[in-house]
Amino acid sequence: MSPAPTLRPVDNFVVTFLVDNCIEWMTKLPPGFKHELPQHLIDQNPPKDPITGVPVLDFENYCCGAHGFSALIETQINGSKRHLTLFDTGPDSRSIARNASVMQVPVNEIDSVILSHWHCDHTGGLLSFLKMRGTEPSPCVVDVHPDRPYARGIATAPTFENIIGQLAADPTFEQIEEAGGKVDIHPEGHSIADGTVWVSGEIPRVTSFEGGLPGGMRWINQEGKGGWVHEPHIMDERYAAIDVLGKGLVIFSACSHAGIVNVMKDAIQTFSRPVYMVIGGLHLAGTELTPRIPPTVNFLSKQLRPAPMYILPMHCSGFQAKVALEAEFGEGCVPAGVGMRVQVDGDREGDKRLTPPVFTT
Repeated sequence: MSPAPTLRPVDNFVVTFLVDNCIEWMTKLPPGFKHELPQHLIDQNPPKDPITGVPVLDFENYCCGAHGFSALIETQINGSKRHLTLFDTGPDSRSIARNASVMQVPVNEIDSVILSHWHCDHTGGLLSFLKMRGTEPSPCVVDVHPDRPYARGIATAPTFENIIGQLAADPTFEQIEEAGGKVDIHPEGHSIADGTVWVSGEIPRVTSFEGGLPGGMRWINQEGKGGWVHEPHIMDERYAAIDVLGKGLVIFSACSHAGIVNVMKDAIQTFSRPVYMVIGGLHLAGTELTPRIPPTVNFLSKQLRPAPMYILPMHCSGFQAKVALEAEFGEGCVPAGVGMRVQVDGDREGDKRLTPPVFTT
């Protein structure tokens, strides 16, 4: 019998987005959200032009976007040790290295990396990051699902028989160890970062409208022969959750192949806590996934009570989903992007007033 899930509520939560498809500098943000630009111009105290006396916008040393996702999560309980956890690493060796450097991330203080699932737009920067981080003061733990495929590919609609491309290979366990990481294999849900970050196990698929990745393909070997098979469900995908005192759960779903409603239902059933913020790819882009947008938005805005305070649709969410979410949530739908920083302060007294979430019909 598995032990009961444990997730320690935190007093301080901060996330910095290190890789995302989008860069967003101009939109008005809610309290606690900060664009990349003021972090460079104010927080980092950059040198000023000797003649004008004004800081220069140094685009050579600002973040760049890429098709992938990576978020640096900071958690802390009541002034105790701060924990830094990296959720995914983006698609390539360059974007994570550049963006972590320009955001002045203390990479040697990152204790753990969570790989949400085995797709290279989430794992491609891992080896680069590990080499940049080094093994001091101790090797970085790399939290992975055991079911690493040899290869994955993408097939096109409407028949999903024509495979248009194979994704680049995910790092092997041996490569991770050689780069200085310590592989930590988990098919089950568990907590890390001194209990302040929850990493889910396989996500139950309970909704009728969230059918995974229609064009997902996997290479397998059977009886000595290799071949492609349909794999829409991507069962190695996992989400992460943080519980902020007085606010509720912050959920990271890097790609939502399971469906973000399935993700949230599992998190709520696991912890019986309201959802404060939903972050990451909602995987609603593309014509074949458009029919999923209305029931997804309806669940988030009307069926879940209380509804989330903030939705940050990133990476693979798609333009139409963002428009639909903004129509329901207004400024609660935040156009997040690479370089943005979000800080949420806990409220111990306010935590007593939180009510368990319910699903309505």
